[in-house]
Amino acid sequence: MCARIRITTGEGVKNSSEVENPFETIESAREFIAMFSEMIAEANLEVEEHLQQELGAESERSRDALRIAHYNLVKLEAHMNSSRRIVNHLRSLRKLLFNERPSPILPAPIVTKVVAPSIDVVHPRLTAAATAKATQPLARTAAAPHADR
Repeated sequence: MCARIRITTGEGVKNSSEVENPFETIESAREFIAMFSEMIAEANLEVEEHLQQELGAESERSRDALRIAHYNLVKLEAHMNSSRRIVNHLRSLRKLLFNERPSPILPAPIVTKVVAPSIDVVHPRLTAAATAKATQPLARTAAAPHADR
C-alpha cells in the first residue's frame, strides 16, 4: 500500500465535491479530526452516564466493560489531541514553505543613546552671586580653574 500526500496552497484547496480522498488536503484532515474528537467526547459522556447507572447494579461484568470502554475512549481522545497538534504543525510548515504567512512585524529600533534633558536646579541657600558664578560659561572657568582657590 502506497500513501500519497499532496500539499496544496490555500488557494488550491478543492471543495468537497472535487475531493477524491477525504484526506487529500491538510484542511480536510483537520476537519475530520475535529469531527472525530467531538464524537469521542459525546461517546465518553454516554459511557460515563452508563457507568454511573451501573454502580448500584450487581453486574460486575458490565461495569468492567464500561470501565474498559471509558479507558479506551480517554486514550483515543489523547491520540486525537496529539494528531490535531501534528496536523496544525504541518499546516504551519506548509504556510512557511509557500510564503502564505504575512511577514513578521519588525520590532521598533532600540535606542542606544539616551539624552537626559538639562534641568537647572538652584539650591535655596545660594545667593544671587553664587548662582551667577555656578552658571558661568565653561570656557571662562576652564581657562582659570585655580583662580578662585
